[in-house]
Amino acid sequence: MSFYEKLKALNIDLPAVASPAAAYVMYAQTGNTVFVSGHIAKKDGKVWVGQLGKTMGTEEGKQAARAVAIDLMATLQAACGGDLDRVKRIVKVMSLVNSTPDYTEQHLVTNGASELLVEVFGDAGRHARSAFGVAQIPLGACVEIELIAELA
Repeated sequence: MSFYEKLKALNIDLPAVASPAAAYVMYAQTGNTVFVSGHIAKKDGKVWVGQLGKTMGTEEGKQAARAVAIDLMATLQAACGGDLDRVKRIVKVMSLVNSTPDYTEQHLVTNGASELLVEVFGDAGRHARSAFGVAQIPLGACVEIELIAELA
């Protein structure tokens, strides 16, 4: 089953690629490696604002991370010249979770993105990962995630 068939089975339509919000590009490629810039969580087309441990729980944060993964795949598709089948593997994911100092489930929030990447890319979606709790994310977003992928 192709990655596109998996997305269709999951009822996921990749959105249009977002524009950078500051002085950077959405992705950069060197050789067969693509570095996808951090994407913030969005809900209904707007920044998904919140702080884990204060205004949001882990399950909602996990949904936000899943939404970020969908946006990341859209940008990755653009980096692949419109063909996600060029993705050889997802190498690394880094997640920043806007959270209170005593919140300790950033890894579970980030699972929302990691699990979806494995659902779509199978073994090629299994990746190294870091998940951090941070005091704030641009625009008050609850989650920001970036990824590194290898292309065929």
